[in-house]
Amino acid sequence: MRVLRRASGGGRTRRRRPVRISGAGPFLLGCLPVLAAVLALLLSACGGDGTRPRRTPPEPTARPAPHTAPEPRVVPRSAWLDDFTRHAQPPPRYDDKVVAVFVHHTDTPNGYDCADTPRIVRDLYSGQTGGRQWDDLGYNFLVDRCGTVYEGRAGGVDRPVTGAHTQGFNHRTTGVAAIGTFTAGAEVPRAMTDAIAALAAWKLGLADVDPRGVARLVSSNDLSLYPAGHEAVLPALAGHQDGYATTCPGAALMARLPAVREAAAGLQGRRGPTGPAPSTGTPQPARRVLRAPAPTVSDIEADRRWGT
Repeated sequence: MRVLRRASGGGRTRRRRPVRISGAGPFLLGCLPVLAAVLALLLSACGGDGTRPRRTPPEPTARPAPHTAPEPRVVPRSAWLDDFTRHAQPPPRYDDKVVAVFVHHTDTPNGYDCADTPRIVRDLYSGQTGGRQWDDLGYNFLVDRCGTVYEGRAGGVDRPVTGAHTQGFNHRTTGVAAIGTFTAGAEVPRAMTDAIAALAAWKLGLADVDPRGVARLVSSNDLSLYPAGHEAVLPALAGHQDGYATTCPGAALMARLPAVREAAAGLQGRRGPTGPAPSTGTPQPARRVLRAPAPTVSDIEADRRWGT
């Protein structure tokens, strides 16, 4: 009879048999420490209660506030256009936005009474829709010597209406006509330039355009200073002669445009010189264009050849 001996501290240690779990193989048992470690990592990532931790949303990127200006008072077309003068016309055309303003003069007498402005605008409308057979007044806005702004071309003063004021650059621009003739030596009323500045600040502010900056415009035809398809870099607040071979808006008014740009930028809440225009209202020499201009024609001939 074989006697079983108990294992003692100095004797042989009896080998234990492996514990078997029903349905588990040796490989699974060997991986238990690894699985436990993975489970611990998951619990630490998700939180002790097993829920997914909340992620803190990123701070929103601060965008600079747009530089806008108040909408000036604009006298509507109904104040100057009557049923006897009105012509049938097609629906207005629109662009996506206005990125530049062109300043003109109407080449008409300066010594008018501002109470007669509606009649003057009506006469301009009749001349352009009658003799020239345009579909509407070419200018988007007109400003008289007292600083009153009039709605010109139909379509809505707060919308980017395509005008017929600057050959080659009617798209994405607004045409503002100063009522009068402002050649060299002419007096340019302060009320008029202040009104142009307010109008330009508002219209350009809708697209957050700095009146002292520049605009990239593509010429639509060869009658401008640039061939059709050429991208021209022009002042955001430009004179008619910046895009067309003309003396418009006259040397006196052209010399005031640097001050008008600064005033418009101030109305938009901009500070400090950021564009090429100087911050003074004293007369400045005319800027050079990107290529040699075509021979200068008279204002009347330039007007006849406007169109879109």
